[in-house]
Amino acid sequence: MSVREAIPMIKSKLTAKAQTTIPLPVREALRLRVGDEVMYHIEGDRVVLTKAPSVPGDDPFATFAEWDSEADREAYAEL
Repeated sequence: MSVREAIPMIKSKLTAKAQTTIPLPVREALRLRVGDEVMYHIEGDRVVLTKAPSVPGDDPFATFAEWDSEADREAYAEL
C-alpha cells in the first residue's frame, strides 16, 4: 500500500483574502503551534509544506521544552 492510498487527501478552502486554515491532521503531523512558521517548496505542479526551523534565541521559553507536552498544556490551560 502506498502512502497516498493509506492517507486520504485533505482539503481546505481559500478565502477572499487568499488565506486558508491548515487542517488539524496536517498541524499535528508537522507539530505546528501558534506562532510557528511554515515553508513552501514548489516542485513543478506540487507544493510541499514543511515546518520552518526555529531560530535559536527567538523563544525565551525554549529552555523549558521538557514541560511542553500536551498534558502540561492541559494542566496549565486555566492559568
